[in-house]
Amino acid sequence: MLVAAGVLLSSCVVSKKKFETAEFGRLAALYSRDSLADLLGISRNDCAMFEERVNALMTDTSLLKGSVRNYQALLASGHNENKKLNANLAQKISELQDREKTIAELQQLIDQQNQKVKDLLGSVKDALLGFSSDELTIREEGGKVYVAMSDKLLFESGKAVVNEQGREALGKLADVLNRQTDIDVYIEGHTDSIPIKTAVFKDNWDLSVIRATSVVRILTETYGVNPLQILPCGRGEFKPVDVNTTPEGKARNRRTEIIMAPRLDKLFQMLQESGQ
Repeated sequence: MLVAAGVLLSSCVVSKKKFETAEFGRLAALYSRDSLADLLGISRNDCAMFEERVNALMTDTSLLKGSVRNYQALLASGHNENKKLNANLAQKISELQDREKTIAELQQLIDQQNQKVKDLLGSVKDALLGFSSDELTIREEGGKVYVAMSDKLLFESGKAVVNEQGREALGKLADVLNRQTDIDVYIEGHTDSIPIKTAVFKDNWDLSVIRATSVVRILTETYGVNPLQILPCGRGEFKPVDVNTTPEGKARNRRTEIIMAPRLDKLFQMLQESGQ
């Protein structure tokens, strides 16, 4: 009987402890919320609303963090694009600077060529100063110097042997050519339109070519001009400078032109290199 009573008493004690613990937890929770509500001067409903608001703010904050990360990724991508654009821009600027440098070098070469032509023209005029305009004319055209010697100065009518006065003129011109090693010289024979046919010359082509060759031989064999600088050719009556209907026009057309052209090797080479 005593044993049974003891067991019952023990069971009641344990149940009471569990109850007190559970009740204490509930009261603590209520007291915590109520205390918070009392502290803020608000109702428990308001406190619950604030909790919901806080939870909503935490959710928004989480979304905002995601947006920030996206913007950071976009900024990083934009930064990479900017780096690429800056690299392309730097390359284009470098190419532009190279082109400007090439243009400046080309312009310098052109200026040098023009100066060579100007100096050559002055030297030829000085060398042939003593001859009249009906014996020879000198001009500059297209970056070349032209000396047109009449057949009156160089040859007898219908012949291709250079006379003494012509040799003298060629000798003065040879002095200039021998100082100009970087020019090419073209000797062109020209006639009027009157046909010719003799035992020596078949036609005007023949006469113009042989006259040009005679001038070349005087320049190279007598006055030592470099043969590699000179190229003779005959034009016949097909490149007149005047009409062939008057004695004066025919006289102008019967001429031997000595054309001097500074070499453009460097200029052509630079143009080719810049085009690659």
